Parts: sequence; C-alpha cells; structure tokens
Amino acid sequence: MKHLILSASLLALTVGAAAAQDVVRMGTEGAYPPYNFINDNGEIDGFERDVGDELCARAGFTCEWVTNDWDSIIPNLTSGNYDTIIAGMSITEEREVIVDFTQPYFPPAESLFVGLSEDFTLEGSVVAAQTNTIQAGYIAASGATLIEFATPDETVAAVRNGEADAVFADGDYLIPIAAEDADLMIVGEPVQLGGGVGMALRDGDERRAAFDAAITSMKEDGTLNALILEWFGPEAATF
Repeated sequence: MKHLILSASLLALTVGAAAAQDVVRMGTEGAYPPYNFINDNGEIDGFERDVGDELCARAGFTCEWVTNDWDSIIPNLTSGNYDTIIAGMSITEEREVIVDFTQPYFPPAESLFVGLSEDFTLEGSVVAAQTNTIQAGYIAASGATLIEFATPDETVAAVRNGEADAVFADGDYLIPIAAEDADLMIVGEPVQLGGGVGMALRDGDERRAAFDAAITSMKEDGTLNALILEWFGPEAATF
C-alpha cells in the first residue's frame, strides 16, 4: 500500500511539473501600440498578443500574459518574474549577451523622428527617446542631446511641451500619432536599426526551439504576414 501511495504521489508530482512547464508567462509592456497596448476592457491587446497566443497554441503551451515597465523588462525576465519578453524588442548584439532571442517575428523596421518643425536637423538638437531602446542608443552616439523617458507617451509629450525638438522611435508607433495631431510631423530622415523584433527568453531556456519552430510555421503558411498587414497596414514590411 505504501508503494502504491508513493507511486501515486510521484505521478501527481510529475503531472504537476509537466503542467507547470506547459504554462508560459508572456511579458509585455502594454504601452506601445500597435505592438502591444491595454484595450478599453483592460486587457492586453495588439499585434503581439495575437502573435503570442498563436505561437503558444502551435507550440503546445498555455499563455499567461503579464505587463512590466520597459525600463526593467529584461531584469525581471532574468530574475524569473515571467518566461518571455514579447514587447517590440529589437534583436541586438548587446541584448543577446543577456538573453536568448528567437528568430524575428517582425522584420527590421524604420525608426523615425517626429517634431513640430520641418526644419529639424539632428545636429545640435534635443531628442527624446524611451530609455533602454535602440533609438536612445543611436541618439546617444549621434552627438545630439538625448533626454530619456520611461514610457513612449512621455517622449511624445516632451516634444509637445517644448522640452525636446523631436522624438525618435519606431515608425509604426509614431506614424499614427503624427497623423492624429496637426502640430506634429515626421521630420529628418528615417533610420534602419536592429535585426528585427524577436521574443526574448532566459539564457538556455529550451522552449526557445519550440517558439522558433512555431514562428517558422507561421511564416510558411502566411499567418504571420497576415497579422502584420492587419495591424500595421498594407505598406508594412513582411516576410
């Protein structure tokens, strides 16, 4: 009888561990539309919500979505607060030292400047960017004056209130904002940065292979391109 009880206990532990492995906590910012945002119902929404849910379904995982501020999104991944980052994060050599990336699920995109005057030139200007982004790194190395903010909304507000001459961010984020505000306009020249957007996992996480395979299948059957066009419009870059 003791052997039966022990066996049953071990089976329960094994099943429980397997079930825990099947749950993947997906970390995102929830503040960078159309990649990710919080909708009117208070739920995580956007391109990456749709992509992430589809990837989990194809890989056999159950997604649990959580939000985290951008400036601590990598430290909270490495400390185990969630299992992935799927938050418009560009693949860079600097980040690959800390985390493992899947292949890109969004191609390299243009970063743009948005300001109040078409006379904008980068040299001698004050430019706002979100902290810990490839755009902030680019401005810091450009010789222009960089001011960093924790959220993308604050970078745009800095231009509106005259604190910055322009904001520098993903074009997909800035274009709708400029289109809806008569005072804002795209200025300067577009810049191509990063190696595309990928999902980040902790170093050595074996689930990366399953997500890579799922991304490949979404590329091959056209599902990924369809979602890109749905969320970013007919002019968006696709695979």
